[in-house]
Amino acid sequence: MTRRWISTLFLHAAAAVLMGCSSAPRIVEGQVQSFSTLAALPTPATYRIERLPSQQTPSFDPIATLADQALARAGLQRDETAPRLLVQIGAHADAVPRHDPFRPYGPYGPYPWGFGGWYGRGWGMQGAWRFNEPTPLHRRAVSIVLRDAATQAVVYETSAVHEDVWVSDPAVYGVLFDAALSGFPKPPGGVRQVRLPLAPPAP
Repeated sequence: MTRRWISTLFLHAAAAVLMGCSSAPRIVEGQVQSFSTLAALPTPATYRIERLPSQQTPSFDPIATLADQALARAGLQRDETAPRLLVQIGAHADAVPRHDPFRPYGPYGPYPWGFGGWYGRGWGMQGAWRFNEPTPLHRRAVSIVLRDAATQAVVYETSAVHEDVWVSDPAVYGVLFDAALSGFPKPPGGVRQVRLPLAPPAP
């Protein structure tokens, strides 16, 4: 009887822990780096997104919508006719090997950890699971470039990268756009970590 009571108590406690975890908002941690020549928010603070040829597909519409929402939260307004700023966005998804302390080398040498700079390459998924290797990390990355519409000069450049073992849903891109625009228009220098909840508030 005592053993059954302990087992029941354990099950209830485990269920309570799981319910608490499920109700807590998931935190997305992004590695952000920004560069700015802006001294203040432009006047008027208007923009137009200019899609690259690889982004001229309906499948990219959700990404553009999430970027619009993040730009609005940063204090910018969309203007298709006479914008002050021209915006290029990029989003990328892939899988990268996760470091295994008992297997520091992949089949062809050390696991790659570098992430090169890029902007506006569209978005997609690549990578494969290997059962004899650690579970890969799912990497999501976004980038934003703002240009002065009159001079075409780049006035703001920012990117955010997130890696985790769980498969992200599209909302992660919205959080990363928010992270990339944190501190706009005068962000801190250097690489920084920005932690935001998965479901940001509406603008």
